Amino acid sequence: MYQEHFGLQEPPFSLTPNTGLYYGLPPHEEALQVLRVALAGGEGFIKVTGEVGTGKTLLLRKLMAELAATHQVIYLPNPYLAPDEIRLALAHELGLDSAQGDLAVTDAIHRRLVALHREGRSAILLLDEAQALPDASLEAIRLFGNLETESSKLLQVVLFGQPELDARLASDAFRQLRQRISFSYRLRPLLRDETRAYLEYRLMAAGYRGQPVFAGAAVRRLWRASRGIPRLINILAHKSLMLAYGQGCRQVSMRLVTAAIRDTEDASAPQSWLWWCWWGGLAAACAWLLRGAL
Repeated sequence: MYQEHFGLQEPPFSLTPNTGLYYGLPPHEEALQVLRVALAGGEGFIKVTGEVGTGKTLLLRKLMAELAATHQVIYLPNPYLAPDEIRLALAHELGLDSAQGDLAVTDAIHRRLVALHREGRSAILLLDEAQALPDASLEAIRLFGNLETESSKLLQVVLFGQPELDARLASDAFRQLRQRISFSYRLRPLLRDETRAYLEYRLMAAGYRGQPVFAGAAVRRLWRASRGIPRLINILAHKSLMLAYGQGCRQVSMRLVTAAIRDTEDASAPQSWLWWCWWGGLAAACAWLLRGAL
């Protein structure tokens, strides 16, 4: 809709994780560095957590693209699987015949992991939304993570999840798995300057050439309302650009961002808007009381 208006070749703020628009923000680059070091060191379990919308899936796909050429990557986007389903999914991703008994499938997985190790290729299991894993499935993954040679793990596991995953792993029931997580990273929201740089990079990567689209005050308001969460930044930026196009504007003002915030349920309303609502409510209550007194 607004792509031609701003000279864009593709949507800059799509909610679909697009590694082509990946921008090396400090929290994401720090997380990637932790993952690279941990995986290179042969660590068995690694964990990355972050609030909803902080970019975990994009980070996972970026890591997967880096590893694909040199590792056997097993990606399970839907972790809500029973232990037997986890076993079958692993077998399928490893190219094995899963139409066997449980013991035969487990043995085939073990033999395949050993063969990969001999070829110099380590196997890495990437689990998205790991907080949704049933308890029994978490335990099954821990047991698969125990497969090893005398010197190294045969299967490395990276858990990506929301903070609820940390809360679950803190319980005594998961102390064995918790002790096996050697590296972990918690993604934080973006700072204001990082948000500005993120907006500008996304627009440039999508083909924009020209003066900054988002005015300084607009960036500040968008950052506060989004709480620095990339997904909310994308939603607000997309709606702001739509409004700018609709009004024939070449720059997104604070007024347009405010309108986008009002239309977005999870965005925090600007302080001035909250003040207006409070004052309007107080004025209405006073008028009602006065009418009653008269």
